[in-house]
Amino acid sequence: MAILKIFRSKQFVKFVLTGGLAALVNFVSRIILNLVLNFSISVVLAYCIGMCTAFILNKLFVFEEADNRTSRQAVMFVIVNLLAVLQTYVVSVALAEWLFPYWGFTWHSHEVAHFIGISVPIVTSFIGHKYLTFRPRKGQTA
Repeated sequence: MAILKIFRSKQFVKFVLTGGLAALVNFVSRIILNLVLNFSISVVLAYCIGMCTAFILNKLFVFEEADNRTSRQAVMFVIVNLLAVLQTYVVSVALAEWLFPYWGFTWHSHEVAHFIGISVPIVTSFIGHKYLTFRPRKGQTA
């Protein structure tokens, strides 16, 4: 089970920790943006702020042995995160606007929905960034 070994690696732990910090930036910026913008737009803009934070942290601390140029990394990072932003948006809005009201859940419903939405793409993003965005140097294990 080589795939399971990846998720027990030091690199994955660093990815989760730096991702957690970027998610915190995402989460706090969504709350601030939501003071002047609607929830849906705030979620997307906050995701972009968090994504920029995540790129810098991943490049510096998680995938420092990447072989490809920074410009290619940035493009691939955005492409991988398009799937993640879609996952985050769908989960956050579906919970906050449809499911939570249906269930009668009102305790910080937007915050809870957004937190769950941010958490969903952890595994898919790690795989995409490990093998597409920050390719390891030749001769190194992926």
